[in-house]
Amino acid sequence: MSSLQGKRILLGVTGSIAAYKAAEWVRSLVKEEAMVTVVMTRSAERFVAPLTFSALSGNPVYRDMFADESERVMAHINLSREADVILVAPATAQTIARLSMGLADDLLATVILAARVPVVFCPAMNSNMWAHPATQENIKRLQHFGYHLVHPDSGTLACGDVGDGRLPEWDVARETLLALFEPDDLIGKKVLITAGPTREPLDPVRFLSNRSSGKMGFALARTARRRGAEVTLITGPVSLPDPPCMEVIRVTTAEDMEKMVMSRASAVQVIVKSAAVADFKPAACQVHKIKKTSQGLHLALEKNTDILKKLGENRKHGQILVGFAAESRDHAGEGLRKLQEKNLDLIVVNDILGTQTGFDVETNQVTLIDRKGSAVLPLLTKEDTANRIWDSVVSLLHKRGGDAG
Repeated sequence: MSSLQGKRILLGVTGSIAAYKAAEWVRSLVKEEAMVTVVMTRSAERFVAPLTFSALSGNPVYRDMFADESERVMAHINLSREADVILVAPATAQTIARLSMGLADDLLATVILAARVPVVFCPAMNSNMWAHPATQENIKRLQHFGYHLVHPDSGTLACGDVGDGRLPEWDVARETLLALFEPDDLIGKKVLITAGPTREPLDPVRFLSNRSSGKMGFALARTARRRGAEVTLITGPVSLPDPPCMEVIRVTTAEDMEKMVMSRASAVQVIVKSAAVADFKPAACQVHKIKKTSQGLHLALEKNTDILKKLGENRKHGQILVGFAAESRDHAGEGLRKLQEKNLDLIVVNDILGTQTGFDVETNQVTLIDRKGSAVLPLLTKEDTANRIWDSVVSLLHKRGGDAG
């Protein structure tokens, strides 16, 4: 189930060439089963026809402050009452300026002025307009009012200039929306998460690895960021795009991951080691490709450092340490053994034999084990599983006074 399912999104579209991108945003929201209503300014209609948004959203588009239809007479009040969040995308310099002054000279401005729900602005304009002191002052005023800003992207603009001012990518705006519906119980916490597999080179073309897709670790990173954490994600080779609004460090081998993790471990309050780090590596990586022979091949392997155990031996006072274990049997027994052996606060045991759990699927069913007992979670999406894990971490933080130094 999408976290946006059933959410009532009021989308305000203003007069920017980027208005065509908002149509795709509506499509994405509807795909996630959000309920979308669109309000357009007169200038926006010069770029995209209202019929486009009506067809994509399945709802009528609101345009006129003084519509004759009885159900629209109080639209400026009712629309804000019926929404969970107002998203203004694209937000032009003109719209930002008018709203910073509290003007109510069209339907969208009046709806926002009457709103008692979160308002999110996604600016789009020429880079010089964005950088102008007046625009920056207006942005500060809107943030002072409690409105949320998604910073514009940088790149080549429609006018040919290069700089800040492009409409943000949908993934960034989506994360901002999702954060509004999550608890902010990780604000002020620095979190380090590892994800994905490692690759241990055998020769220039071959390596030893495993089936980890990184999806669980990336879900943990996204959900932690939505709950207010400052996230560093260290990931092995995966095909997933970088989650927005966090530091993402990509590594290849177990040795690379060990160096990155240990260099950052002392600066964070929570470490979640969800990466499937290779236990062994070839004793030597051949300079040239190993040739096929009739005799077969015998590999000499040596053990990699157990990063999780090393973290448990060296962690600072009050730090929360969460491990993952991929198991095919005796989940509770193996999980408890590793919890104690590696000095963990919590371990998440994955069932790698299930068809809907484990590697490279969208769902998971895990067993959570801490020092007081265990709990088997139901089959959930990986993001829902991640939130259950964060619930347990938050509980542990509260028991320790919420501060790991």
